[in-house]
Amino acid sequence: MNKPLLHKTALVTGASRGIGAAIAKRLAADGAEVILHFGSGAAEAQAVAAEIRAAGGKASTVQADLAAADGPAKLAAAVTTPTVDILVNNAGVALFAGIDAMSEAEFDRQANINMRSLFFITQKFLPRIPAGGRIINVASAVTRIAFPGIPAYAATKGFVDVLTLQLAAELGKRNITVNAVAPGAIDTQMSAWVRTPEGEQTVAQIQALPGIGQPAHVAGVVGFLAGPDGAWTTGQIVDVSGGTKL
Repeated sequence: MNKPLLHKTALVTGASRGIGAAIAKRLAADGAEVILHFGSGAAEAQAVAAEIRAAGGKASTVQADLAAADGPAKLAAAVTTPTVDILVNNAGVALFAGIDAMSEAEFDRQANINMRSLFFITQKFLPRIPAGGRIINVASAVTRIAFPGIPAYAATKGFVDVLTLQLAAELGKRNITVNAVAPGAIDTQMSAWVRTPEGEQTVAQIQALPGIGQPAHVAGVVGFLAGPDGAWTTGQIVDVSGGTKL
């Protein structure tokens, strides 16, 4: 079996379930040694790592609260490998509240995880990313499509888009690619609404492709960007929304 990421080390944040877990499994299947970060889902992260090892891959777990100011530093200290070839900034939270309903505490938590931690995790791991390394951020289709009830979440993902572009330009001289994937409605615990009758009807009306997006759909694009075929792609936000609101 082809293992394009053999001898590579990948760190995936927010990898205990959903999209992060699927990305970790895909990178491991492609040969990478994967470090799965989790915030509070220790048992879930350990189960994903065990599944990877049972399939013949290499996986370990690390914990850090990315809502805390020292979360990125603690994550950097917990990861002891000298080199991280692939950094996947996946950790994020989506709080569904309009501008009139969101509290300052809720806003700060979402901003800390979705924006601040991504910035400083990237900063702290940059010295360990070698030439040819990859940074892949998980953005969202909501930066090009207005969805009601999530203005703060959408704004945090706009930060991800802009940072991706800026870092791609800055890090190109080191031969490090920086890209983002932008999922739409994906069948995860965070987006459980897509499995309700109303959710399924909404998705059917706004997507070009039939069905509900799966975490593996996103992981496949990440696998491409992390692998040798993605070596000449940088500064891109790759839509993985099934053609939502084309």
